[in-house]
Amino acid sequence: MPTRLVAVAGPLAGNSMPLNEGETSIGRDEASDLAIADPSVSPRQCVLTSSQGEVRVRDCDPRNPTFVNGLPTGQRILHDGDEIQIGDSLLVFRLDAARTRPSDVFHIENALPVPPGMVVLRREDVLDPAAAPRAASPDRLARDLATLIRTSAAINSVRGLVALERPIIELIADAVPASRGALVFAGDSRSAIAWNGSSDRPLRVSGPVLDRVLNELVGVLCAGDEGSHLSVLAAPLVAFDHVIGAIVLEADRGRPGDRRGAPSFDEGHLRLVMAIAGVAATAFAHAHQMEVLESTNRRLQAEIKLHHNMVGESTPMREVYRRIARVAPTDSTVLITGESGTGKELVARAIHRNSPRTDRPFVAINCAAITETLLESELFGHEKGAFTGAVAQKRGKLEIAEGGTVFLDEIGELSPALQAKLLRVLQDKTFERVGGTRPVHVDFRLLAATNRDLMTAIDEGRFRHDLYYRLNVVSLEMPPLRERREDVAPLADWFLRRHRDKAQRHLSGFSSDVLEALSAYDWPGNVRELENAIEHAVILGVEESIVLDDLPDVVAGRFASRRHGEQPALVTFREAIEQAKVDLITSALKDSGGSHTTAARQLGLHPNYLHRLIRNLKMRR
Repeated sequence: MPTRLVAVAGPLAGNSMPLNEGETSIGRDEASDLAIADPSVSPRQCVLTSSQGEVRVRDCDPRNPTFVNGLPTGQRILHDGDEIQIGDSLLVFRLDAARTRPSDVFHIENALPVPPGMVVLRREDVLDPAAAPRAASPDRLARDLATLIRTSAAINSVRGLVALERPIIELIADAVPASRGALVFAGDSRSAIAWNGSSDRPLRVSGPVLDRVLNELVGVLCAGDEGSHLSVLAAPLVAFDHVIGAIVLEADRGRPGDRRGAPSFDEGHLRLVMAIAGVAATAFAHAHQMEVLESTNRRLQAEIKLHHNMVGESTPMREVYRRIARVAPTDSTVLITGESGTGKELVARAIHRNSPRTDRPFVAINCAAITETLLESELFGHEKGAFTGAVAQKRGKLEIAEGGTVFLDEIGELSPALQAKLLRVLQDKTFERVGGTRPVHVDFRLLAATNRDLMTAIDEGRFRHDLYYRLNVVSLEMPPLRERREDVAPLADWFLRRHRDKAQRHLSGFSSDVLEALSAYDWPGNVRELENAIEHAVILGVEESIVLDDLPDVVAGRFASRRHGEQPALVTFREAIEQAKVDLITSALKDSGGSHTTAARQLGLHPNYLHRLIRNLKMRR
């Protein structure tokens, strides 16, 4: 079945590319089959492989992943309607029915003469009893009624323009003695769905006949004279006084002297096809309008599609994406809260990337990682000679971020003096460098993050309430990983592909026990702890896939204890080993009088390793 990629956003928006059998490469490199002039796209981004009616997408750059329906793709089979996100481009994968104009099946020939014996039927005369021919037989009336019922049922059971076209023409072909037929769509291209029955002869349509049907909106029957071996029938597809196309049928009457001559069309066939065309045209119009609306919706969604490096489609994460989409286009200050390791900086970068300031700098500062004296100089800069070692003037981070975004992580760690200075900067957009007297005007957007409860800090006098209200214009809370367990598996898969490439290991995936263990664990360190656990498993694992023993002891041990919770008398091998370690270390510390160095010597361990064991086994008390 023909397949294609439709670009709805990005540099190629509005273009459609058919996918041929074999491989189709996509990337920034001009040698790619589909070259995208976008710096955020890798030179070789991904490859689409079409084989035996199936199309697979394979990611080529794990550091810059390709997303399918919002998730990192890796390698997967594409289905109709899948959205492929590559940099700033959004491509929609489409399976097409045979809406083509193949030269070996369908021809419109303007030089073809009008067949003799033409009968013209207006649409308003189809249901007019006075204009009806002599009464048909009851059997034929019953058969025509059944055809109309089947057609209506087919229209009501099929969704989509492409899926609707083929059943309509096949139902018509079953009801009338047609050898060939086509649905011809109006427009400059005159595309068509052609049906060739059991005949190997192409359908040749007279251009003047088709033009009359489309222009005058009438049905035409060309039964032909005794010397003609063809009978032609055409009916317009009209919905809401707008012509969509026409149904064109052709019947072989048999050549002169051929005793097997097939029956030709008559006026009853024309009336039936006209009635079917009236019902089908409305269905086609609605289906086409639905496709237009869906395409517009995809385009609008693509325009507001968030560019981010976050993974997860759970309900809490979709709410995060929704809030990012709402606040990103504004200049409002955003306070991002949440536990450590939930990805607050990723949210800040997503807000910046989807804001009008995306082409300007993004400056991130960790307020807890720099001492108070150095942090003031980092933020505001200093003048030459302001303090010992200030041998030259230095611009601060706020100046460097001119026109862009400043992200203050762990803002709850700011000292009261710096809180007062930051409040003034937010109010006046001016500050003075350390040791300076000249005001510096700046234009930046501030994003702040903290894992602390700032209201508690205010009650304790450690944070200014006026600064809090200045920062908390818009708040956005990142959910902990234990509240979105359905995201654990996609995150683990993403980290696996990331770290297996670094470790140069071929890993097929996770065992079922590992996925259960990862989902069952509470992850107090959130996404950061999950990434560390996957990296630990990749480095220490030896099998083709990640197994339970490759995980850190705390993750695997917790899962093993829960799984065997119904049998508390049983002790797992891992638990027994851990308990033996605890007993040995406890005994050595008692014998050495609490001296870690002496205990390490007794156990034949390095003192640093003994300290690490005590910490991992939670024996510090």
